[in-house]
Amino acid sequence: MTPRRPEAVPRSAAERAAAISALRERVAGCRRCLLAAGRTHTVFGEGASAPRLVVVGEAPGAEEDRSGRPFVGASGRLLTKMLAAIGLAREDVFIANVLKCRPPDNRTPRPDEVAACNAFLHEQLRLLEPELILALGSPAARELLQTRRGITSLRGRFLKTREGYRVMPTFHPAYLLHRPAAKREVWGDLKKVAAALGLTLPSA
Repeated sequence: MTPRRPEAVPRSAAERAAAISALRERVAGCRRCLLAAGRTHTVFGEGASAPRLVVVGEAPGAEEDRSGRPFVGASGRLLTKMLAAIGLAREDVFIANVLKCRPPDNRTPRPDEVAACNAFLHEQLRLLEPELILALGSPAARELLQTRRGITSLRGRFLKTREGYRVMPTFHPAYLLHRPAAKREVWGDLKKVAAALGLTLPSA
């Protein structure tokens, strides 16, 4: 049997927007795992349709489940500040999660849930074609890089996915809210992202 050739990435802005909209509808109707039964909304992600940077977290929390938007709680407010520190607004990037539904009590995603949902994330990346990916926390970094290593050993340097995307793993904003001392390390990671994208850091 001849292998199925991968679909071409939409090239025009209109084609890309239509493909992303169609994927959003598929996510909204997904019933691939048991998380669908307890969700209020799926959280597809949001941002630029042709971003240079895609930010990937692990899963929606309670506020994200209620609103259908990614990173809108305390972690989201910190993420907005992190992006602003390197001269980016949320609208300049695309923000997504590995899971599109909230796990109960915001627990860590289970392997079967990640396996059921990961095709959506990889299709988003295929359509968005980012130059860089900022992976927030272990679940996101592990899925993107297909590794069992934790974020402490992965963060701080650019790594490549099997598909060829450059990934900068760093600590999740939720971790920083509990361990503010780690912000110094994350700031170093963000400066590397800014340098790789050729961004000029805002003046203090």
